Amino acid sequence: MKKILPVALVQERNHGDAEANLAVIEQRVAEAARQGAKLVLLQELHNGPYFCQRQDVCEFELAEPIPGPSTERLGRLAKEHGVVIVGSLFERRGAGLYHNTAVVLEADGSLAGKYRKMHIPDDPGFNEKFYFTPGDLGFHPIDTSVGRLGVLVCWDQWYPEGARLMALAGAELLLYPTAIGWDPNDDQAEKDRQRDAWILSHRGHAVANGLPVLSCNRVGHEPSPVGAAGIDFWGSSHVLGPQGEFLAEAPVDAPSVLLAELDLRRSEDVRRIWPFLRDRRIDAYGDLLKRYRD
Repeated sequence: MKKILPVALVQERNHGDAEANLAVIEQRVAEAARQGAKLVLLQELHNGPYFCQRQDVCEFELAEPIPGPSTERLGRLAKEHGVVIVGSLFERRGAGLYHNTAVVLEADGSLAGKYRKMHIPDDPGFNEKFYFTPGDLGFHPIDTSVGRLGVLVCWDQWYPEGARLMALAGAELLLYPTAIGWDPNDDQAEKDRQRDAWILSHRGHAVANGLPVLSCNRVGHEPSPVGAAGIDFWGSSHVLGPQGEFLAEAPVDAPSVLLAELDLRRSEDVRRIWPFLRDRRIDAYGDLLKRYRD
């Protein structure tokens, strides 16, 4: 018997500040709910611009506690429309201690759980190690009224270990709030390679774990505050089935409320014909705990 879950991904550009962005999110969630969505995924750090393009201590003023103002507002929004919302916030845990944190708001408005981003990048234009402490909550799915959600964040998407551990803990789907884009100076061939690799990584997680994958990216050009070229966020938010098949995909260059229906029963059916979890050689994987095999 099918177990259908209608989902929506809110792919947006930055509108300036938290108030402006949250106002747009409220409109988009209402639109998604009117069209039947029961689970809504937002993009990474959706309250403002992607501030990690530079290192500036003033940006820490954007952080907030969890629970806090944004979780309260998102909770009210979830309750108003009867949807589960997965958001992404700059968490102030304590003085000098900050995280890049995904939050899950239950359909009754309560905070169902949170996940702190485990893998933190440090690349030109992505200075996240300056701002974020690596997560310490581990890879544990969050139980909700729509299912057990394996929530990860952006850079986590390149690591099969995180997706696998969520699957081993019983996640019914994998969700990635994301902020990824091109350097405008790259040629088109390089841009295509990067975007294709990003999508391929998600398709790999879906296939290897027999799970649907949802990835919600931001879109639009965000200028660099330090004179660099900035970032062209490439959108392309997508919903994949448990064999890596595309169920829905958003454009590269425009906001979108991307809708899809997931049949959560299909994961059971797929795992019966591709029993990767059954055939894992857990007796032979000890070296995975090493940084490198010299």
